[in-house]
Amino acid sequence: MPDIILASGSASRRALLAGAGVEARLIKPNVDETAAKNAMRAEQLSVRDQAMRLAEMKAMKISAREPGLVIGGDQMLNLDGEAFDKPIDLQGAAAHLRKLSGKSHRLETAIVIAENGELIWRHLARPKLSVRMLTDRFIEAYVNRCGDALLSTVGAYQLEGMGAQIFSKIEGDYFSILGLPLLPLLDYLRVRGVLTE
Repeated sequence: MPDIILASGSASRRALLAGAGVEARLIKPNVDETAAKNAMRAEQLSVRDQAMRLAEMKAMKISAREPGLVIGGDQMLNLDGEAFDKPIDLQGAAAHLRKLSGKSHRLETAIVIAENGELIWRHLARPKLSVRMLTDRFIEAYVNRCGDALLSTVGAYQLEGMGAQIFSKIEGDYFSILGLPLLPLLDYLRVRGVLTE
């Protein structure tokens, strides 16, 4: 049975795996995401390709030195071709929400598996989220109430919490919105015999 490693510092991805009965070791890949994003944006890569490339970089970095199935993931917010990064402060979080207000965006949620230094599986989920019209009063109250937790997400919202109030419609898989396309991953792990059928 191969070891399963999550090439991530994301507690939420690990919690999703554990909740589904998959035990994974967590190893931070320490990829310089800012430099990587700057290079990819200079190349004018699409937002979805940026997410996939970052997921691949994370998995490959760990897979080069650790045996087992290494899961790498990344999620980027795509608003009409513009990539959003995590806000650096609460003013940035409020600015994200103002920009998303009344519009639909996609979460480019990429996941890959590497083994023995080679990529062996990829999946991209693209849930679509429609944000209702948000008043400045709501945004201010929301940011004050949620605080620094908003800085850990690209859209400055957490769907599993108060962030649910932001949306008028959601299309796509809940797990993918949280950052891990869990169902396709579980399918692959069954194919590999890691999980019983």
